[in-house]
Amino acid sequence: MDEREKLFSVEDAAEEFLVYLGGVRSLSPHTVKGYRNDYEKLVELLASQLPPSPCRLDGSQGISLSSVELAHLRTCLGCLVRRNAAPASINRFVAAVRSLFAYCRRLDYIYNNPALELRTVRMPVSVPNFMTESEADELCGMPEKKALLWPARDKALFKMLYSSGCRVSEIAGLRLSDFRSDYRSAIVRGKGNKERNVFFSDDAVDALRVYLQERKVLLKKTSPVSSVFVSQRGKALSVRGIYGIVDRYSSVEGTNRHVSPHSFRHSFATSMLNAGADIRIVQEMLGHSSISTTQRYTHVSTARLVDIYNRAHPHGKER
Repeated sequence: MDEREKLFSVEDAAEEFLVYLGGVRSLSPHTVKGYRNDYEKLVELLASQLPPSPCRLDGSQGISLSSVELAHLRTCLGCLVRRNAAPASINRFVAAVRSLFAYCRRLDYIYNNPALELRTVRMPVSVPNFMTESEADELCGMPEKKALLWPARDKALFKMLYSSGCRVSEIAGLRLSDFRSDYRSAIVRGKGNKERNVFFSDDAVDALRVYLQERKVLLKKTSPVSSVFVSQRGKALSVRGIYGIVDRYSSVEGTNRHVSPHSFRHSFATSMLNAGADIRIVQEMLGHSSISTTQRYTHVSTARLVDIYNRAHPHGKER
């Protein structure tokens, strides 16, 4: 063990890696914040197991990176389990820790990677919260029916979410310059700042055109905004703002079946697979880096087939 390894701390390594994620990997501020939260948790859990030492780059005390062993990391996981952390949160923590120590090993900050054998926990099989076609159509029609906020904007927002399968962050970040001239497709920026083409249905395009006319009138009175969806004050609509709009229309004032903006994405994927679309095509449309993520929706399709069988076959459960 050389002097550099002795003096390098978990805290300093984490800070350097966060800069790398944001500056070199170009991960979104939201994603970097998630990593930061996991590393703060890691430092907290290691501090209860390892004595502090003057190993920070500024000479202050911290947790020596070279002193961390696999047993310490497993104890961290045990603490999270005892705190009743969700399996998804634990597995995200594991992924963050693995990434940090792999980075440190690659730069020779350590000579052994204690996180190599760190295992994730078993995830419960969950069916995505999706809407049926009739439920999605009902929600898309709710802005005109109830007029709770800005009907033209909200109708266009819902139909574009449903027909494209976009993430809510992608819709919030959509700009007028991202569209093709006929508004039937656009380029969105997904996770990892990756770009992809998404497509919109005829009725989504029709609703968008109506909204854009009203938007044009509104923005004559305010500063220009490049974002497609804006608030009634003429400011770019945030992800939180979109959540609030969907929440309002799916509350007791609207459909009385609470959903989130992501439910439109789940419904898009489920509808595509149920209609016989190739899973690789659906993966591309959703912007999933791994097909295993898209395969979650095949469980929904199978469940629907079982339901149809039980209702239709003479020996089905409902007969």
